[in-house]
Amino acid sequence: MSTSTDDRQLSPTEDRVKLGRRAQLLAGASVSYNIVEAGIAIAAGTVAGSGALIGFGLDSIVEVASGLIILWQFRHRVPESREKLALRMIALSFLALAAYVAVDAVLALFQQHRPEQSLVGIGLAIASLAIMPLLSLAQRRTGRALGSATVVADSTQTLLCTYLSAVLLLGLVLNGWLGWWWADPIAALIIAAVAAKEGLDAWRGKNCCGPITVDNSAESSCSDACC
Repeated sequence: MSTSTDDRQLSPTEDRVKLGRRAQLLAGASVSYNIVEAGIAIAAGTVAGSGALIGFGLDSIVEVASGLIILWQFRHRVPESREKLALRMIALSFLALAAYVAVDAVLALFQQHRPEQSLVGIGLAIASLAIMPLLSLAQRRTGRALGSATVVADSTQTLLCTYLSAVLLLGLVLNGWLGWWWADPIAALIIAAVAAKEGLDAWRGKNCCGPITVDNSAESSCSDACC
C-alpha cells in the first residue's frame, strides 16, 4: 500500500523548512497587527497626552521591527547564519524603547502632567490582551521547535505586549476614572523596566532554548547566539 506525502514522516531538513515558513507567517501576522496598533496608540496617546499610551504604541513599532528582523533572517538560505546578528538587533530595539519611555515618564512625573481619559486606549488595551497571548504561544512553540533564539525572543516581545496591555489598561482606568494622574507615568516606567530586562536577556541570549539537532553547523550557530 502506498503512503501519501501528507502521511509520511518529514525528514529533519523538511521539518525545519516547514517551521521556518511558519515562523515567517507568524512574524508577518505580528507586523500587520502591530502597525495598526501603533498607529492607534500613538494617535490616541498624543490626543490624551498619555505617556503610557504613546509608550505602548512605540513598543508596537519595536514589535514591527522585531517581526521584520525575523522575516529578514528566514529569507536566507541558511537562517542560522543570521541568528546572532538578528538577536542583537532585537535586543537593541528593546533597549531603545526602554530608554525613550523611561525619560518621558520621569519628565511627566516631575512636571505633574495630567493626561486626559482615553476610551480608545482602553479598548485597544483590551483587544491586545485577547490577541497577543495566542500569537505569542504559537511563536514560542515554533521557536523552540526550530531551536531559534530570535523566534523565541520575538515571542517574548509579543508576550511583553500582553503584560504591557494589562499595565496600560490599569494606568488608563486609574487616571480616567479615579483621577490618579501619576498612574499613567508609573505605568510607562513599568513598561520601560520590562523592556530593558527583555533587551538585556536577548543580548545575552537568555531567550534561547535547546535546538533540535539537524547538523553540526545549525547546532553551533544557535549555541553561539545563546551563549
